[in-house]
Amino acid sequence: METFQPPSVASLDHILPQEPLLMMGAGPVPIPHKVAYANSIVINHLGETMNKVIEQVKEMGRYVFQTSSRHVLGVAGPGSAAMEMAICNLVDPGSKVLAVCNGYFSRRMAEMAARIGAEVTIIEVPDNEAAQVETVEQYLKQGDFQTLTIVQGETSNTVFNRHLEAISRLANSYGCMVIVDAVCTLSTMPLEMDRWKVDAVITGGQKGLSSIPGVSLLAFSENAWKRIEARKKPITHWCLDALLADKFWNQKSYHYTAPVSGILALHEALRLVCEETLPRRFSRHEVCSKALQRGIEAMGLKLLVPEAVRLNSVVGITIPDGISGDAVRTHMSRVHRVEISGSFGLNIVRIGQMGEQSRAHNLFRTLHAFGSSMQYAGASLDLPAGIAELEKGLSEKFSA
Repeated sequence: METFQPPSVASLDHILPQEPLLMMGAGPVPIPHKVAYANSIVINHLGETMNKVIEQVKEMGRYVFQTSSRHVLGVAGPGSAAMEMAICNLVDPGSKVLAVCNGYFSRRMAEMAARIGAEVTIIEVPDNEAAQVETVEQYLKQGDFQTLTIVQGETSNTVFNRHLEAISRLANSYGCMVIVDAVCTLSTMPLEMDRWKVDAVITGGQKGLSSIPGVSLLAFSENAWKRIEARKKPITHWCLDALLADKFWNQKSYHYTAPVSGILALHEALRLVCEETLPRRFSRHEVCSKALQRGIEAMGLKLLVPEAVRLNSVVGITIPDGISGDAVRTHMSRVHRVEISGSFGLNIVRIGQMGEQSRAHNLFRTLHAFGSSMQYAGASLDLPAGIAELEKGLSEKFSA
């Protein structure tokens, strides 16, 4: 019989870089010290201390979601787990789902609904365009759709569905529940769940909230919760069953062992959002992103998406012909210790502007690293002009 020996592996001290990388891609993002400290603490997942933490997470979550709903829940998993929790609790096999698809992540929601056995109709939005209210209404008139899925911001290609409020209100008027993916947009730009008539909003911890990956948050409207309570039989996903999750999040009971450190980190991230306030946070993100976009264009590069439908929280930059985006990103990481993202088949790179990424010192470091690495890869551009325009964009706004 074979005897297994313990493997010889390198410790993390020899794997991780000596100098931490500045994470400026499409997520995860840098986390504040207080969030990192909270993530280092382990407490009992049940009991009065955890109950108090959970109550405050829900209270702060209601502010960030802009809802009075009692049904704010956390998920031990990525934003996609929150996405699946929303879909598998609100979508029944055989029900009709209208999926508004702009890119990779909006299609993921359509796929999840299809796997449940729903009858999914996809609205294919043209490349680099936002979904139009008139198009959605044409589909809603054709059939009795029970659920509509849509992203607020398509992280994969940086398109902003700027008509989300009107689309959500329209769907509501047809009796169709709305599930919104706000993974890269929550707390970076306005989203008013109650006023916009949204029935479920999902987000991940590792983007706009500037918390850790692997612990996510979602909210169901009161109407959505009635649909969940009216289910004839339990869903097949035990961990993602909202009624079971409600025992922990709202009934001070047991579902599964909660990711306590991650929930503590999420608590501190939400507390910092509330301390800053949403209006000030929205303004900071817009100022920083617009200044970065101006700097990129001043260097002589092109942004992928027209300004009218451009997502500010993730900025997509077209790579010139003959230049390797992978070479640019590798040089940025190896030489400048800054990481940005590639994309899903598109000839672009993406720079994040979510949470702690939207700080002036991070922008200057990132733009310099990006411009220098583009030049190293063979691109012809005006880096000083880009830095000057970034500084101008920041100073004009913050001094106003």
